[in-house]
Amino acid sequence: MNSTRAMVLSAVVLLCAPLTLFAQATPPAATAAAPAVPAAPAAPVNWSSLSSSQQQVLSRFGTQWNSLPPERQQALARGSERYLAMSPEQRTQAQDRFAHWRTLPPEQRQQLRSRWQQFQALPPSEREAVRQNFHRFQQLPPARKQMLRERWRNATPAQRKEMIEHAREAHPAKPAPPHPSHR
Repeated sequence: MNSTRAMVLSAVVLLCAPLTLFAQATPPAATAAAPAVPAAPAAPVNWSSLSSSQQQVLSRFGTQWNSLPPERQQALARGSERYLAMSPEQRTQAQDRFAHWRTLPPEQRQQLRSRWQQFQALPPSEREAVRQNFHRFQQLPPARKQMLRERWRNATPAQRKEMIEHAREAHPAKPAPPHPSHR
């Protein structure tokens, strides 16, 4: 009887060992964020490879361009492409937002960066729900927006959670449209 129990226990341990190793492994979300193969370092962007329009948009970086990290050069090049594709109204809005950004204290900028990273970490359906709720909020009359802001500020964490759940039930998220890069 004891030898049978020992064999069964051994079999269970042997069968469960791979499961415990799997449970201790890095969770799938973390492995998706970290590539299995180290990413190649970003390639520098030559100033001369930018269009004359991009160079004009990025003119304040011209003299220091070669000293910028390649990641920054690539980000600026992509940003200049997006800017040049905007309508005049969109450009004005972007300039206004950037001017406002520069007036923010460093702590508030860091807080906003952190919130953006949290937003980017959400699943696509939840990001879409946040966008829809934001647009719905933007359509409200100013007095209603102010009332909702005050209600949120004065709410406890439990009340805030309840408010979010109520909003989700009242306005279920529509499926996110396919991302332009996946078409």
